[in-house]
Amino acid sequence: MNSSTAWLTLQSQEGGIQLTTTQAEDADRLTRELVHLLDEWALACAVQTLVLPLNDDRVALICNLRPDFRAQCMPGHDTLALQEKLGHTPQTDEAWALEREIWVALLGSPHRFQFASLASLTSHIRVRRNMALDARKTALAFKTDAAERPQAFWQDGGDDAGFILQPGRCLVDALIAATQPDATGKLYDFSCYRATEYVILLGIAQELQTGNPELLAQLQRLNEVHAVRSGQFHDVYLIEYGSMEAPLPARFYVPGDRLWFRNPDERSSDVTGYEGSWVLYMGGGLFSNFWKRDTPYTLESKAIEIFHWKDGVYADAQGDLHMDETVVEALVAQTQANPEARSQVLERMLRMRDPKGVYAEGGCIDTTREYPRSVSRDHCELVLPRL
Repeated sequence: MNSSTAWLTLQSQEGGIQLTTTQAEDADRLTRELVHLLDEWALACAVQTLVLPLNDDRVALICNLRPDFRAQCMPGHDTLALQEKLGHTPQTDEAWALEREIWVALLGSPHRFQFASLASLTSHIRVRRNMALDARKTALAFKTDAAERPQAFWQDGGDDAGFILQPGRCLVDALIAATQPDATGKLYDFSCYRATEYVILLGIAQELQTGNPELLAQLQRLNEVHAVRSGQFHDVYLIEYGSMEAPLPARFYVPGDRLWFRNPDERSSDVTGYEGSWVLYMGGGLFSNFWKRDTPYTLESKAIEIFHWKDGVYADAQGDLHMDETVVEALVAQTQANPEARSQVLERMLRMRDPKGVYAEGGCIDTTREYPRSVSRDHCELVLPRL
């Protein structure tokens, strides 16, 4: 690491990681601590730093990948092959490899991730790791008009409250029971959006067990009376990055990102649950498939599936639209087996999506991603609603 040689390069780049501190001498100490930490991930020689004055007498420590390392591992901000390019194999410790992949994706990001402290950054990485590992273990039954939870842990509090914790039951155990059949032997009914909420909340709660138990106790009490869901869940727990005006690169994903693939077909998007697909990026080029855990999606396989939703939609005798998944599966298999057809479908689908309400030439790729707010004890951004 050499701040002076990286000065001009770093000034011209917007992404990577920014740590905000108060005084220059603190930044020097923080740089040494960061170098020591990155050495544990064999990344100290892959990054460059810059101490940048801010407008309010503070300074910021900016850290990102060296250009040669980024060009080698994530050219064009493509993170989908990071696992292989970092040399991780099935024999590499899963959690270690995943945290290292998160570090590299954040450091090489076109978006600048800002953290108040090194503790906040490392907490954030652990939450992302938890989410990705939990997503790999999650298997559910897809139901758009039904919901079910293990009764030993959850009770239906009604439309206003949602599913709430049984008194005295551990939130972490309850979330695992609802989402991981290895714990219960049963698949529970979820929509894809609600499923991502449970996995995100589980990743946060697991970090809080050791990192901020006081906040976990508050989260426990909240879930005993009210389930934060849908738009409120997004507002309370998540930060969205990227925009329609400044879209993220189509192949840039950080393990632990929540994202949406849009259905660009107007007719089939009217089928409940098929407006698009909410998933979590699990690292290694794979996206969550909560309905078939052993066959996670690649970017390409997800795009091909969504493309064929237009072929699986049908109207019943009352004129209501439904989806025939057997038709979709058969056509997906045909397309995957035909290189020319596969190329044509991907050319159509791997485009940025159209704006809301527009069904024209856009594909299924969204311009934004979402990640959890900081829950670090020394700088917590998570403010729970008061009920």
